[in-house]
Amino acid sequence: MSIRLRLLGAFAFVLVLVVVALEVPLLLTVRERIESDVEAHAAGQAQLIAASSSDALGDPRSLSRIVESASRDLGGRVIVVDRQGRLLADSAGSGLRNEPYGSRPEIRAALEGQTSQGDRHSATLGEDLLYTAVPILVQGQPVGAVRVTQSLEAMRDRIRRDVLGLMAIGGLTILLGLAFAAVLAGSLSRPLRALARAARRVGGGELDTRAAVTGPKEQQEVAHAFNEMATRLEQAFAAQREFVANASHQLRTPLTGLRLRLEAAALKADNAELAEELEAAERELDRLARLLAGLLTLAREERRPAQLGSIDLGACAEAAVERWRPQADVRGQRLAAEGPDSVNAAGSPEDVAIVLDNLLENALSYSPPGTEIRLEWNSDGEVARIAVLDEGPGLEPGEEERVFDRFARGSTGRTRPQGTGLGLAIVDALVRRWGGQATMANRPEGGAIAAVRLPAASGNGAVPVRSPSEAVTQP
Repeated sequence: MSIRLRLLGAFAFVLVLVVVALEVPLLLTVRERIESDVEAHAAGQAQLIAASSSDALGDPRSLSRIVESASRDLGGRVIVVDRQGRLLADSAGSGLRNEPYGSRPEIRAALEGQTSQGDRHSATLGEDLLYTAVPILVQGQPVGAVRVTQSLEAMRDRIRRDVLGLMAIGGLTILLGLAFAAVLAGSLSRPLRALARAARRVGGGELDTRAAVTGPKEQQEVAHAFNEMATRLEQAFAAQREFVANASHQLRTPLTGLRLRLEAAALKADNAELAEELEAAERELDRLARLLAGLLTLAREERRPAQLGSIDLGACAEAAVERWRPQADVRGQRLAAEGPDSVNAAGSPEDVAIVLDNLLENALSYSPPGTEIRLEWNSDGEVARIAVLDEGPGLEPGEEERVFDRFARGSTGRTRPQGTGLGLAIVDALVRRWGGQATMANRPEGGAIAAVRLPAASGNGAVPVRSPSEAVTQP
């Protein structure tokens, strides 16, 4: 999980915890306050109706006007009963007048001079009701009672609206907090992502890459440490390349002198066994010379150019075929080239020639006599591709990437003492130098295919070199 997601998760947890800790008690308080307000208002209105009805118990019309007006104000039903519990006035209508209500618990309590309030479920109406019953007093004595019943649904709707409002406020608070956390997390993780990109570029060979020194003090310290490491790494690689190049140059002269002495000794040797040993020494000397040439190529060619020109892959392939045709004829092998008339790629003719020479040498060495080695090339407009196909033994499973390592030789190549193990490493280094990719795999029909992909070019003008992160990759 990224540091940004961790920070967002931590902020979200804290925000939810704070909002819940604040809003749950507040929601309970709001519920209690609304219920208390509704009950207090109902009790107050019932007392007011009782006071107004005390002087109108003998006047049915006045009493009806009082209960009807109170019913409209309260949004509920209002009834008035006399001392015996008989119905005197009902806001629901006069059809039940003189009906006995004295058996109702709340009415009986009010006729005894007590105020009662509570809620119950009405089976008739199919809803919960809040009832409030108060006595009608004349000179301190109960002479009747007033009962007000109201639906609890309105009160519950009010509670729901307030709860939803508080939840909306809480949700908005969390969203605003997360937006702020996202901005803060982005500001903290952005320098780290830039540092990771710089590290990948350095790992891809761009040793002059440096990280931007931005962000908090701790991140700046990390950037400074990374830049110091990259500088030391660049110096170490430069020293290594210089050493290899100088050593290769210095060793060429004694190797040339040694070859001349061996050739001279072979001409003077009268003993057949001695002459054979001298020839074997010359072959080993040739192998050492090729190894030094490969090391020199790697030391020199890993430097990345700023720009490169356009080359014709078809022309490079046909030239390579002409160079290697004599050796193929000696081994009884066939060389073929096939591709469009013009496929332009970004690169240099010298490097492509070295790449094709190494690939063709590999294919000729591994393929048995009587087989065909074929060069193919094409382009899709963005990527130019050239491949060498052989009919040899192919690769063992898992060797597809290891064969490009320096001094690595495939299982088949270990039986060939003349190899140096640097040919495919040179191919990989040169191709990556131009922002391309080299691959090797088995063919379904047998043999191996070594493919090189380079950025396509228009054929007129320079092409900027891609970084390793932008390199052409196998589709």
